[in-house]
Amino acid sequence: MKALVIDDEELARKRVLNLLEDVDKIEVIGECSNGRNAIERINDDKPDLIFLDINMKDMNGFEVLKKVEISPKPVVIFVTAYDNYALKAFDVEAFDFLLKPFKDERFFKTINKVLNTTRTEADSNFEKRMVEFFHEYSKGGIQLNAVSKIPIKQGNKTALVDPNDILYIQASGYYAEIFVNSKKYVLRESLNNLAEILDSNVFVRIHRSTIANLNFVDEIIHSDYSEIDAKMTDGKLLHISKSHKKEFLEKIGI
Repeated sequence: MKALVIDDEELARKRVLNLLEDVDKIEVIGECSNGRNAIERINDDKPDLIFLDINMKDMNGFEVLKKVEISPKPVVIFVTAYDNYALKAFDVEAFDFLLKPFKDERFFKTINKVLNTTRTEADSNFEKRMVEFFHEYSKGGIQLNAVSKIPIKQGNKTALVDPNDILYIQASGYYAEIFVNSKKYVLRESLNNLAEILDSNVFVRIHRSTIANLNFVDEIIHSDYSEIDAKMTDGKLLHISKSHKKEFLEKIGI
């Protein structure tokens, strides 16, 4: 693969260039210190892969991509010190997002993904990469609800779902069905991973196949043998399993 490194900080460029020296399958064809030069080099040299800084003095990385005319566009790995750009990075279908200062292991993990993923696979795994990204940064104390939106790829569009609007999530095979008012979104992700990156004070596992948003629980229905169901604001009855009953009742204040 031919790679181009774009960053207005010389030390940051040199760090990426030095790391790439250990990667036999990637040929570095140049480096750029500003957006204008980057646009010209990308359109002329047609790199397969670019490492792109988001904050540059003359323009940002997103503006650079808007002016890239080659097709197919190169694989994009954003490199930046500002994690608040993460959502927008995925909105332009970046392959990955390296947050400065990143460790060597994190860099080579991304490189291995690039080398072992075809363009078709990269496109089909787009939403999974987003969930993995948010999951990774939630470990560092950044909650997904703080990011404000969950991107879900739908054909040639990406729906941006506010976690606060989610009524409940149900497992369906290898997928998670996310219910927002009258709409249903399908995401290829496990409920375990979603439970970890959602606000645990609001989203509660009530069954092995269901996560409920406590803000949308309208009533609790009691039945025989101490069984209970949660009636959601959309009228849906969600069964609460015995193993999750105690936690649910405590979280809801009963």
